[in-house]
Amino acid sequence: MPRLSIHYDLRHPQHFGVSGADIYAAALDQIAWADANGFERVGFGEHHQSPDGYIPSPLVIAGAVGAVTTRIRCLVSTIVAPLHDPIRLAEDIAVADNCLGGRLDVAIAAGYVRDDFALFGKDFADRGNHMERVVPLLRQAWTGEPFEHHGTTVRVTPRPVQDPMPLLMGGSVRKTINRAARLADGFRPPMPVLWEVWREERQNEGHPDPGPLPRSGPIFLWVTTDDKERTWDWLEPHILHQVNSYAGWTHAAWGRAAGPFIPATGLDDLRQGGTYQVLTPDETIVLARSLGDEGELRFSPLLAGIDPARARPMLELVEREVLPAL
Repeated sequence: MPRLSIHYDLRHPQHFGVSGADIYAAALDQIAWADANGFERVGFGEHHQSPDGYIPSPLVIAGAVGAVTTRIRCLVSTIVAPLHDPIRLAEDIAVADNCLGGRLDVAIAAGYVRDDFALFGKDFADRGNHMERVVPLLRQAWTGEPFEHHGTTVRVTPRPVQDPMPLLMGGSVRKTINRAARLADGFRPPMPVLWEVWREERQNEGHPDPGPLPRSGPIFLWVTTDDKERTWDWLEPHILHQVNSYAGWTHAAWGRAAGPFIPATGLDDLRQGGTYQVLTPDETIVLARSLGDEGELRFSPLLAGIDPARARPMLELVEREVLPAL
């Protein structure tokens, strides 16, 4: 059976008619359901100034997850580290790990949205140097011992539950991949092809071979017993919203769209490559088994403001007709 994960952007575009309060409440309810049904991981990202309310404070919701779960791990991927005061970041990660009882995984990255650096008064050009500085600082802070920082003695408490606290890194260019191989405990590639680059660099740094990237299902999966074409029709505006918003961010950063988020205009674009899929329970079982024990089957039941009233019956269908077969 593959590992099961559930992911949230917590977007709530106004034109879909679902409020932020509704989305956050539904997410916590669904995460409690996932915890009870053997899911291994819940994941959150971070973006700022997004008109649709994309979550800007994932460590806050990660702490809340600790109140409604007992076993599922919480992955925050990725925190844009240069936007955060490093001491406060160390404190917030430590507190969230305490709320989760040691079930927090964090990935940090340099970021690519210039407007967000302006928002926080940070130097976009210095973000790479910041990443070099922040990793050793976080590790020093989590010892709980006093240390020198900007000419004064500081101390970060509480310590994380995990000792050592794992620290992952994201990135999509060679320089950031090399940095992840040198400084981080693991890598979160935005595209699977980058894993092999990091894997080679990781071994060049004297670390054991992390092995190939485990297989993963589509980034969005919806399970239904209804007519699949009709399901695609009502999902289409939500998926288009996600794809085109990411494409807009990456195009503004690099002059082109990147990864799976190529600008799309309709269903034909969305179905290419299997990145987004609508499947029956039987088809989902076949997919899950094909991923193997090390693979990952992921769900995003509230993607871009999907109505919780539609999402919960889908998860209950998974519980009834998919999970027992696995």
